[in-house]
Amino acid sequence: MPVYNKLVRDRIPEIINNSGKWAITRQLSDEEYKEELRRKIREELMEYFSTNTDEDALEELADLLEIIHSLVKVHGTNMDQLEQIRYKKAEERGSFDKRIFLIEVKDE
Repeated sequence: MPVYNKLVRDRIPEIINNSGKWAITRQLSDEEYKEELRRKIREELMEYFSTNTDEDALEELADLLEIIHSLVKVHGTNMDQLEQIRYKKAEERGSFDKRIFLIEVKDE
């Protein structure tokens, strides 16, 4: 049987057990959880980079968003506060909607 040693969604053990297999799990400490979320976001980001269709990309973005929700809690806040931070940065520095690509900056 494969050994995974990775953070999985809450219902994955139930799904595995319902398939006739047996999932061996343990609950992570706070520090382990934070580290595994950081590892998981890298994994999901790499999966996003490997997508070839909009549908697959959206699936991976949904996974990334789920991890972001969990990381926000780990860092002691919530999505509303994160959105306020995002909004403030967008107000001060802009967003990426205009697709501006900076080539270089020259001194006068």
